[in-house]
Amino acid sequence: MAISIIGYGIKAKGMGGAAVAFPQDSLATAANPAGVAFLDNRLDFGLTHFQPDRSASLGGHEFEGNGKEHFLIPEAGYRQALNSDFSFGVAAYGNGGMNTDYNANPGFGTTHAGVDLSQLFLAPTLAYKISEKHALGLSPILAYQNFKAYGLENFGLVDVGRDHSIGGGVRIGYSGKLTDWLTVGATYQSRVFTTPFSKYDHLFAEQGSFDVPQNFAFGVAVKPIPALTFAVDVEEIFYSEIKSVGNELSLANLGNGLGSNNGPGFGWRDVTAVKTGVAYDLNKRWTLRLGYNFSTQPIPQNQTYFNILAPGVVQHHLTSGFTFHINPRWELSAFYAHAFEQTVRGSGNAFGPASNADLSMSQDSVGLSLGWAL
Repeated sequence: MAISIIGYGIKAKGMGGAAVAFPQDSLATAANPAGVAFLDNRLDFGLTHFQPDRSASLGGHEFEGNGKEHFLIPEAGYRQALNSDFSFGVAAYGNGGMNTDYNANPGFGTTHAGVDLSQLFLAPTLAYKISEKHALGLSPILAYQNFKAYGLENFGLVDVGRDHSIGGGVRIGYSGKLTDWLTVGATYQSRVFTTPFSKYDHLFAEQGSFDVPQNFAFGVAVKPIPALTFAVDVEEIFYSEIKSVGNELSLANLGNGLGSNNGPGFGWRDVTAVKTGVAYDLNKRWTLRLGYNFSTQPIPQNQTYFNILAPGVVQHHLTSGFTFHINPRWELSAFYAHAFEQTVRGSGNAFGPASNADLSMSQDSVGLSLGWAL
């Protein structure tokens, strides 16, 4: 579950996250490891400030989950050619903002309620040029997760503090320049298997398991003139395969017990995301970007009650950004993204009409990065 990330790399975020067929900086390996093959040697550091606004309505009462409003998400990447055929890269990037903090408990317990999940990924990459215009890439993925939940006394859970999880997976990718004006890309990330949150083995299904779901994406980049690029990615994320995320909260699953193999989860469905963007080189120093990102709704109407803790309901992002080339070696990039307010109105939840929560969220994020040509 990652509700703050539309893409990786400040440049890609300015284009709605589109990067599978259009690598622009060394963070592109997080979208498609093959893209590293077509970059120059470089080093990138970025920081995103993320601010979600989340709330819930239940039983005629309004609850705001904004006890913590501001999140800083760092990222860094490096690319180096090894020879004419092989390139090495490494990217460190995170997911954050899967956080709620309700000062007034919405019926889960007696103290203020919420959850806090952060994820960090490290992806060393090797890319191989099959030919001058086609490349393959491979990235082992190392993952670290940090989680805390509180205010869930009605479910028999006391505040046990933070817990940690580590794991790994792999991402593979292809990128090909079919013509001077058309580039295509494809990438697949395996399920990232992680150690369970042992402190929360009575919360998450499968005794605290919380793996990162597998996903795949296809991308196209079209360059009708040298200064202008249109890019489109389509990504599928398989949330439903992770039982702690995809299992429904139902009376039957609740009867199995929280934390059991068939215990209740958040009921998230698989998500399809469409990421579109345009980049225009205004001159040798300035590049301007616009983008739009749409994703299908992961939270069904009959699963809103438990998702008061994780109301990731936003679907529409509008983004913009730029790069300013300070000199031939240094560049400054920035982006801004707004996720429009979205509401899912609860219906048919497990505990009857009293549990039909309405969930709302909007988001704003802004980021800066510094790139250095090596």
